[in-house]
Amino acid sequence: MTIPAVTDLSRLALYMRPSCPFCVRVTDYCREAGLLLETRNIAQGEHLEALMVGGGKRQVPCLRIQDDAGRSHWLYESLDIIAYLQQLFPLAT
Repeated sequence: MTIPAVTDLSRLALYMRPSCPFCVRVTDYCREAGLLLETRNIAQGEHLEALMVGGGKRQVPCLRIQDDAGRSHWLYESLDIIAYLQQLFPLAT
């Protein structure tokens, strides 16, 4: 499965739990990189339901990526999410 590249942060949403250390890893990276990413706490029922229906599993963190056609792609694993963000939004040196 190919994950689409996006240039607009509004096409991304991070499904997470504040108590999850892997979720904290991603949110810490976003804060340090200056990326304002929408977060969706799965403790709120509608976000958990959207994750289960769209992504197929309860695992967090999960980054929902909306492509140009409006389709959603779901990326799991904190290090994979960070690598994806680093590739699309490299830090200024």
